[in-house]
Amino acid sequence: MTRTLPIGALIYFFAALMLSLYFAFAAVQGPSGILRRVQLEAETAELVAERDRLQAEVERMRNLTRRLSDQYLDLELLDERARDVLGLVRADELIVR
Repeated sequence: MTRTLPIGALIYFFAALMLSLYFAFAAVQGPSGILRRVQLEAETAELVAERDRLQAEVERMRNLTRRLSDQYLDLELLDERARDVLGLVRADELIVR
């Protein structure tokens, strides 16, 4: 004797299958899915690297500012900046272009 599944069981199985597929798709592609998480981690790594680069630049600028301040004057740095900004040279120097 052959037994077939009733139509209600087939509908229930199909609905459960469709819900499972939907949730699996949402877990991978959804707004808080795996792919979005990987993308956010990559963006976070880029932003951390940029932040570190900017912090190093700020520290370099703080150092230069301190070296040109009234409390601590670095004459070599002052000479270098005057040459660069004003285009000054010493009488004993030779300019090669």
